[in-house]
Amino acid sequence: MPDTQIVVGAAILRDGAVLAAQRSHPPQMRGRWELPGGKVDPGESDTAALVRECEEELGVSIAPLHRIGGDVSFPARVGGPAAVLRVWLAELPAGQPEPRALEHLSLRWLKADALSEVDWLPADVPFLADIRPLLVG
Repeated sequence: MPDTQIVVGAAILRDGAVLAAQRSHPPQMRGRWELPGGKVDPGESDTAALVRECEEELGVSIAPLHRIGGDVSFPARVGGPAAVLRVWLAELPAGQPEPRALEHLSLRWLKADALSEVDWLPADVPFLADIRPLLVG
């Protein structure tokens, strides 16, 4: 997959809930929900990108635990490279502040019974089946 953009997402767990982030841009994704994360830069490991993206987007340092699921392809984008999403379970180490929506419209901690209350982006949906059993409610 030499021309494939790798995107990483963090399923950050706390007190039986997962953190969901509401997109602010681009316009066609505004208002939809995702697991926080972003693109892996050339020469960067998946986990280093995940930590960097969460610091930039949420103002917190996370601890990636392990990957869940496989690579999920993003819908094709005109003029853009093929892209896949990889998701890691992660936690907030003790002493971290509450995550803040620095690049998103909003953040929500979702328990199992609330996962379907938000409009998830298509690439994130396949990971919800792996996340749901780790949550309460």
